[in-house]
Amino acid sequence: MRSAFLRNALVLGMLSAIGPFAIDMYLPAFPAIAREFQVDVGAVQMSLMSFFLAVAICQLAYGPLSDRFGRKPPLYGGLGLFVLGSIGCSYAPNVEALIAFRFLQGVGSCAAMVIPRAIIRDLHTGHEAARLMATTMLVFSVSPILAPLAGSTLTEFFSWRFIFWAIAAIGLGGMAVLLFLLPETRPEGAIRQSLGQTFATYKKLLKDRRFRGLAFIGGFSQASFFAYLAGSSVIFIEHFGLSPSHYSMIFASNAIAFIGSAQFNSALMRRFGAERVVRIAISVFAALVSLLFILTVAGADNAYILWGLLFLSFGCLGYVIPSTAVLALEEHGPIAGTASALMGTLQLSTGAVLIALVSALYDGTSLSMVGGIVVCGWVAFVLSMRILKPRHAYS
Repeated sequence: MRSAFLRNALVLGMLSAIGPFAIDMYLPAFPAIAREFQVDVGAVQMSLMSFFLAVAICQLAYGPLSDRFGRKPPLYGGLGLFVLGSIGCSYAPNVEALIAFRFLQGVGSCAAMVIPRAIIRDLHTGHEAARLMATTMLVFSVSPILAPLAGSTLTEFFSWRFIFWAIAAIGLGGMAVLLFLLPETRPEGAIRQSLGQTFATYKKLLKDRRFRGLAFIGGFSQASFFAYLAGSSVIFIEHFGLSPSHYSMIFASNAIAFIGSAQFNSALMRRFGAERVVRIAISVFAALVSLLFILTVAGADNAYILWGLLFLSFGCLGYVIPSTAVLALEEHGPIAGTASALMGTLQLSTGAVLIALVSALYDGTSLSMVGGIVVCGWVAFVLSMRILKPRHAYS
């Protein structure tokens, strides 16, 4: 039983990491891409937004498809598109083509981002689901740790275009893992809906105050990290003058804070209840990012202050994002794929809007990025106070 649990965590973590790897690996190359295409960094940031927009929209299709046809067929199709989009990015002649191929890459990668959550719900509920989610995230953590380092190395010694060939190879590896290591998990009782029924289910889920609230608590928490994704490479490399390698280490450390805290989440959920864990973690997160915003406005525009407070803040999110995902899907087992898709769409759409705002408002300092993060923190805090009440610890 333990070997099956670890195998599932390894496979789901590897699949879930494919999309984030495609995000994190090219972040250190933003300045180099901008120089080659002779555009400002904001135009390159739009390629990140197009990726998120594609993921947000297409999850609405992948979730119901996985409920109707099984978890594996949509994953094969999505990974195939992901590989094609990655190859297209490597040949992009201008920033507009890069944005378009990144959209195609996002269309494919979202299958590997939404369906693993449904698979976790197929296999477990309660704190066992949280434990599998956390263990999956531990495997998934290789992406934000290794991807920027790999991307910065390729950028320094080769062209940024090599990054996308490496990403295409990762997509092919995901297809091999899917073929040989992951069995079909869709339960026999899963609801197979028509298009009309799917829209009716989405409507019903949107009317569910608890589901909607949990989706947006997780969504605004994620969006704070997306604001960091959009602005951090330019701020640390261009504004603070760090090398791409040093930036990659800072990025990895913040990811380690998030992933490391998530490993304690299941035990805390079992002892104190998921709602209480989320409320406390969000409260601390909002306080920390508020302090960071105040210091930034006061003129303390320092790389180490920014790094340190973001390290502590993103550690709090390791208790929030997995817990809200488990809670949101808890009561929707027969339509886990559809519910996971809608949750992902709401969350990624929020993130795409934040990326666009941070890119548009960038003024050469960290203020726009920090401002986006603090707004997300306070929205998530207010929602958690309204939606979540301490109930019971999982047994």
